[in-house]
Formats: sequence, C-alpha cells, structure tokens
Amino acid sequence: MYKIADVMESHLTQLALLESLDSGKPLSQSYLKEIPLCIDNFRYFAGWADKITGLVLPTDTPHHAYTLIEPLGVIAAITPWNFPLMELCWKVTPALAAGNTVVIKVSKETNLTALLMGDILKEAGLPPGVVNILTGPGSSLGDHMVQHPLVDKVTFTGSTSVGRGVGEKAGEALKAYTLELGGKSPVIVCPDVDIDKAVEVATFGLLYNMGQCCAAGTRLYVHEDIYDEFVDKYVKAFKAWKIGDPFDKDTKHGPQINQNQLNKIMKYVEEGQKGGGKLLCGGKRVGDKGFYFEPTIFEVQDNDAKIAQEEIFGPVQCVFKWKDMDKVVAAANDNPYGLAAGVLAKDQKVIDGLVRRIKAGTVWVNTYNVYDAGVPFGGYKDSGIGREKSQYALRAYTQVKAVYQPLEDTAAWR
Repeated sequence: MYKIADVMESHLTQLALLESLDSGKPLSQSYLKEIPLCIDNFRYFAGWADKITGLVLPTDTPHHAYTLIEPLGVIAAITPWNFPLMELCWKVTPALAAGNTVVIKVSKETNLTALLMGDILKEAGLPPGVVNILTGPGSSLGDHMVQHPLVDKVTFTGSTSVGRGVGEKAGEALKAYTLELGGKSPVIVCPDVDIDKAVEVATFGLLYNMGQCCAAGTRLYVHEDIYDEFVDKYVKAFKAWKIGDPFDKDTKHGPQINQNQLNKIMKYVEEGQKGGGKLLCGGKRVGDKGFYFEPTIFEVQDNDAKIAQEEIFGPVQCVFKWKDMDKVVAAANDNPYGLAAGVLAKDQKVIDGLVRRIKAGTVWVNTYNVYDAGVPFGGYKDSGIGREKSQYALRAYTQVKAVYQPLEDTAAWR
C-alpha cells in the first residue's frame, strides 16, 4: 500500500487533470486537496496493516483464550460521482489493510480516475484479483454485486433513497454493510464571531465542489444580533465567488455534473420562491453552455420548507435568523439527516454545548470541510450506518474469532 501511494504521487498531475475533466471541479481543488488526501489514505491504512491484532483474554476456567481478527472476505463497494477518486480510496484502503479483496463499481458519470487507478495498482505490484474495478449502471451491476453469494460485505455511498434499497438487499442476505448517505447540514453562527471569518467559512462550507457535497452546510442559522451585517457580507461573498473554466487557476466554481442535476437545482429554486423563500442572490443558470449555476441564497422563515428539509445537492443556501439557543438547536436537529454540522463561535462553553447537542456524525468548529484519514466520517439518522476512514472504519472490514484451549498445567491458577 505504501508503494501504491508512491505511484499515485508520481501520477498526481494526471490524476488531478482527469478528476477535473471528468467531474467539472476546479483543478486547484483536485490537485491541491483531493488527490493528496487520496494518497494520504493509502499511507494511513498501510500503517494499520500490521497492527490489526487480537487479545489474550482472562477466563474463569483453566483455559487459554484469545481472539483472532480476520478479514471478512470479498467487499462490494459502490461509489458516487461527486468525489470519484476520494470515495474509491475511502473504501479500498481499509478493506486492503484488513486483508480483504474488493470489487468496486464506480459511477458511470465519473470513472476516468478509477480506470487510471487500475493501471497504478498494477504498476505498484498489487496481485491480480485483489481490487477489481467495474464501470456501468448501478441499477444492474450494483444490484448484482449486493446480492452475489460470494460477497461478504457491501459498502455504499450515495443518496438515502438508493441506500435504503442497498441496505434492504444486504440485510436480506445477512451481509455486513456500511452506508454513507445524504445530508442537510446545519451551521449555527453565534453573535460573538468574527463576522468576516465566519462568512468565509460558511461560504466555503456550502460552495465547495459546487455544493455537490453530502456534508455541505446548507442550513445557516445566524443570530439576530449580527444577522443583517452577516447576510449582507454573505451575499457579497457569493456574488464574488468566481464561476468559470475548471482549468483556470482562479476558478472556484465549475459546472454541475450534468443536465439532470442542473434541472433538479432549478426546480428546487423555483419551489423555494413559490414556497415563501426570499431570494437574496443567484437563482439562475449561468450562460447557455455547460451546466453552470449561480451560487444562491434564500432567506427562509419556515424550517419545514421543502428547500430547508430536502437535499438539493447544489449551490443553494437557506438562511435563518435565530434568537433562542434551545430553539435553534431544535431547528438544527429537526431534519431527517445527520451527516455533519458547523458551529461558528468564540465562547468555549457555547461551543462545548452545541457540539454535544447537535445530532450529526461530524461537527466542524470555526472551520468546514476538513477531512483527515485518521478521523471518521459518517452520519446519524438518515445519513447512514457506519463510518468511513480511521480505525473505526477498519473495524467494519474485519471479524472476530474467539479461541479456547485447555491449559495443560493449571498450577498457575491455584
């Protein structure tokens, strides 16, 4: 696995170019952040490969008892289109470190870096059959993988609706499974913040990857004491967010993935306007070539509004004004999802309270969209089951065997 990381590093530029060409994300995002994170994942889990050990356990009987930590076997992995290589690495690395083999189906929308990874794995000397990369429609390939009798575990990242079906099929076959699903993440902005810094964090929290991020901070709760100043600066930040060619070094915002996704965003914006949301900026397609959409902000009064409850998967923000801490926590948690959240505050007592009260798998404090191979990622509620990355993910790719053996000489027990 260390060798794979080294070979990936030698192909960093090629991987980044393909990732941006395939998905439309800015090249700076691919080259400076996402591909290096993929490489880090291989090195992190390579370090775990010889440290997965069982325990010697005390017993009340004259027996030597211990556990063996063993691989599950064959892992079926299904990845989405928004972070093609990163999702592949999040699933392959813990599986390999634990001694499994992997059959991975990547999205038909974004498969170029996965195909290059096949060459990289061969170049690094990975034996044939250890990692098997498939492309094609999820409706046929995915179902077959989940239901195949030789598959021991399923790991899926995608929408909650599809994830439910994957979980049902895996559960029927009594297979282990991990699901990393959708999100509608709240960000609570407290009155003591540095407003300029908070605007910067909240902008990045939503607009990274053109809003096509399951953890995007798409529900922004701003305290009434700073609301007007914050929102004024927030709108200006959205309008200044540079939209353009992903290969231009100054571009921060590329196109949405395809026409269907663009249509979905435009439909939600239309429903938001009809549903009482006040459009503060954006709301329109950019030009007539490509699938570009303006960064968009709605001022919303009703926490139950459709645009405030459902995952849009695009650059659309819902901003709320809050006054009472208990009520804003209740509003933040009043959503079927629980993938991530943000807290922007200076008072450590307030931070500690909010971090513990928010029902989400990741809480970013005075930052957003930070990822590390050693820190778990996954959600509460409808955002999934299990965790990606870190030693928490590693456990999900192993099984425990208990062994008893009589002691020949029990004198030590007398």
